[in-house]
Amino acid sequence: MLIMELLITEKPSGGKTMIEKDDIETVFSEELEWIKNKELRDKVVDVWKEAADRGKWKKLDDAPFTLLFENSGKLTDHTKRITGLVKSIFDQRDENINGDYLIAGALLHDVGKLLEYELKDGKYVKCDYAKKFRHPVSGALLAKELGLPDEIVYIIYAHSKEGDITERSPESIIVNHCDFIDFEIKKSLV
Repeated sequence: MLIMELLITEKPSGGKTMIEKDDIETVFSEELEWIKNKELRDKVVDVWKEAADRGKWKKLDDAPFTLLFENSGKLTDHTKRITGLVKSIFDQRDENINGDYLIAGALLHDVGKLLEYELKDGKYVKCDYAKKFRHPVSGALLAKELGLPDEIVYIIYAHSKEGDITERSPESIIVNHCDFIDFEIKKSLV
């Protein structure tokens, strides 16, 4: 348990944050409305707020989508695209898929990037914290700490290569594939 507390409380360095819950609610206003459970919707915002605070972000739109290629765009735009793709798939499925968990997981899948990236000498780079914990792990740990259901924590954790060694849930399969669809399209266009 002590190691879990250390993982969760270690914070990247940086300046004072100016991101408020209202900012997050504005950026993701449409997507948050797709979550029917208000308590869950509020917790999604809380996770984004806490990640922004710990990562010392001044503006939510400053965070890049990826560092793997130049001009990748904003993390917020990527998150909105993924959540829209996820909802489109959910709307076409007849199986028993938890829509609230699916949308919450999509909105939070990359929230750990706020803990993974920092601005150094005018360029976004991975911070020291990210050398230990990639964003799927740090995002999942933060969501768990803030009381999100394990199913959502798992979607965050399993959305990337970390999930390749596990048996993904239907919700995590959808988020994983939508994430890579968006990544591959963006990468092919730069």
